[in-house]
Amino acid sequence: MDVFAKCSQVPIGKELEASSFGAHRRVLQSGPGAEVVVDGRAMLMLGSGDYLGLAGDARVKRAAAGALELWGTSSAGCALEATFDLQLELERSLARFLRCDGAVVYGSGYLAGLGVISTLAGPGDVLVIERRAHASILDGSALSGAEVKRFRHDEPGDLERVMDGCGEAGTLVVVEGVHGLEGDVAPLPRIVRACRDRGARLVLDDTHGMGVLGRGGRGTAEHFDLEDEVDVVMGSTGAALAGPGGFAAAGRTVIDFLRDTRSNRPLLFASSPSPAALAAVQAALGIAEAEPGLRSRLWTITERVHRALRGMGLDAGPSRTPIVALPAGPLERACELWRALTAEGLFVHAVLPPAVPSSRCRIRITLTASLADGQVDRLLAILEERSTRSGGAGGAPGVAAARRAG
Repeated sequence: MDVFAKCSQVPIGKELEASSFGAHRRVLQSGPGAEVVVDGRAMLMLGSGDYLGLAGDARVKRAAAGALELWGTSSAGCALEATFDLQLELERSLARFLRCDGAVVYGSGYLAGLGVISTLAGPGDVLVIERRAHASILDGSALSGAEVKRFRHDEPGDLERVMDGCGEAGTLVVVEGVHGLEGDVAPLPRIVRACRDRGARLVLDDTHGMGVLGRGGRGTAEHFDLEDEVDVVMGSTGAALAGPGGFAAAGRTVIDFLRDTRSNRPLLFASSPSPAALAAVQAALGIAEAEPGLRSRLWTITERVHRALRGMGLDAGPSRTPIVALPAGPLERACELWRALTAEGLFVHAVLPPAVPSSRCRIRITLTASLADGQVDRLLAILEERSTRSGGAGGAPGVAAARRAG
C-alpha cells in the first residue's frame, strides 16, 4: 500500500470548501482590529483571541519594530544554542506577573503544551486530562509515554472517580482554565482539592484566562484566589498578550527542569521566538498591567452580550466569558447559519466535527475590548433578527431554529 494514498482522500475541510462553505482558512487583507477586510469587504471581527485589543496597539507595534531594527528578524537557531536577552527579560516579567519563581518561553502555545506535558510526565506516570482537551494537551500526552486517563468536561466528580483509579503512580492533571471552545470556567476549587487529597500535581492551561480573569488579569487561579495551589500555569501569549509564543510558569525546581532537561524538545530544539514577537509580548504585558480599564471594558461588553442573549432566549451554555458558543444544530444547518452571519458581515467561527459531535455544531463568537458600542449594537441586532427566524434568505436558518435543532 502507498503511504501517500491517504493524501487523495478529501477531508471534511476541503469538502466544505468545495461546497462553497469557506469557513476555513479565510484570508485577511488587513491588520488586527474590531473590523477586518476579507475578500475586499469589511467585516466585524468576532473570531479573534485578541481579548484586550492590543495586537494592533501602536505601542505594541512600536516595540516590535524597535526590536526588529535592533536585533534583526530571527535568532537563527534554537534555545539549545543561544537565547536572546529579550527572552530572558520576558521570562522574568511573566514570572513576576504570575507570582511564580520562574518562567520559560516557547515558540508557540502549542509547543508549550507539548513541552510541559511530555517533559513532566513519562512512562510509569499517569496523565489525567479532559475528554475534550485542546490538541496541544492531547499531543503532549501522547508524546509523554505516560498512561492517559480522561474525564468528562466540567465534571469534577468524574475527575475524582478517574483519579481514584490511578493507584500509587505519579499523577499529573491538566485542565484548561477557560475552555477554548465553550468558554466556561473550570471548577478550579474542586479540581485543586481533588489533586491535593490524592497527591497529584496540577497543570493549568490558562490561554483564555490570562489577561481576562482575576483582579489583576492573572487568570483563572487568581479569579478563585488559588494561585498558590496550582503547580504550573502554561498557555499562549497569542491571545491577550498580542504576540506569538507560549509560556510556562512554576516553582524554581520545575522551571529549571523544564529549561535544562534534554527531554523538553519542543523548547530546546525549536526555533526561539523572534525579537519582534518577544518585544510585542513584553509591551502588551506592561500595558495590560498598567491599564486595567481594558479588562473592565472587555467585561462590560461581555456582560452586555450575555445578558442580551438570555433576553433573546439564546443558550450560550455555561459560558459567562468573552467566548460565546451558540448551538447551531447539525452540520448542514450550522453551515447555513454561518453563511447567513457571514453575509451580514460578522466574522465568526463554525465549530464542526470532529471538534464536536455532528449533531451539536456551534457558532463561536469571541468578544474583545476593541469593539465599540455601535459594533456591539450591530452584533446584537443581527443575532436578535436571526433568533426570530425559522428561515431566511436562501433558506438560512435563524439562531433560534438552530438552537432548537441542537
